[in-house]
Amino acid sequence: MSTANPRRLLLDEAARVLAEEGPAALSARRLVKAVGASTMAVYTHFGSMPGLVREVMREGVARFEGRVAEVEAGDDPVRELAELCRVYQEFARAEPAVYAVMFGGSGTAGFELTDDDRQMGVRLLRYPRNAIRRCAAAGRFRTETDADLLVRQLFVQMHGLAQLAHAGYVIGVYGPDDILAGMLRDFAVAAGDDPERAAASVRSGLAG
Repeated sequence: MSTANPRRLLLDEAARVLAEEGPAALSARRLVKAVGASTMAVYTHFGSMPGLVREVMREGVARFEGRVAEVEAGDDPVRELAELCRVYQEFARAEPAVYAVMFGGSGTAGFELTDDDRQMGVRLLRYPRNAIRRCAAAGRFRTETDADLLVRQLFVQMHGLAQLAHAGYVIGVYGPDDILAGMLRDFAVAAGDDPERAAASVRSGLAG
């Protein structure tokens, strides 16, 4: 067996197979052969194959939260919001298979995620939602801002960019980073921010 963590290897391989070939290709025998483990490893770590697929979702959420936890609030909430969106895109690029399982780009028929499983992904919205609320409290966004609605609009934009970039459709003069910068600037201005301040904060947040 590989000296790497067998649980992590099984999760990554399961996510890859689901994303690239679909649920019909996923089996315990195939997974353990790919990672050099015994069939018993699947049941030892996850209890069942559906349990393994659900754990891909949970593991993805944990990895994502590990990244966003490094984003500091600071005194510029628009910069914070831009940095959170940069982290989102970086996660989607670094973990495309796990991302596909988390947010629906990968079919899991036969290994269905429950509503509670999917709620884990939805709960990740609290990070940008709280940043949006701080933008309103700081006077950058309109005070009557509906943070719950805005964060869902932002999520749809972030997911669309991640999916199209992964599929190779974001090509030409403007790359994914250019589109992200323009999208976030326009989002902030539409929410009530000053155009110049919004552009400066977005540049800072995307610079890392």
